[in-house]
Amino acid sequence: MRNKDQQGHSIPGLSVEVRNGDINQALRKFKKKVTEAGIIQEVRERQEYVKPSERRAKAKAAGRARYLKKLAKRKIDKGY
Repeated sequence: MRNKDQQGHSIPGLSVEVRNGDINQALRKFKKKVTEAGIIQEVRERQEYVKPSERRAKAKAAGRARYLKKLAKRKIDKGY
């Protein structure tokens, strides 16, 4: 389903149809679409400039944290 204006031209962006006046349902669907499209993440990334070296260091730290979490879980589950 494409978003179209009154003349039938395609409009870029996200939209959600409100059915039976249920705004809460429409809001939940809109939030899900925004999250899946990665818009929130992109806005957070663009709020301030991060140097490439800081970005690499942060990614490396996140990878290490994932690895340590995996090790801890394996130790609990399998005992080694």
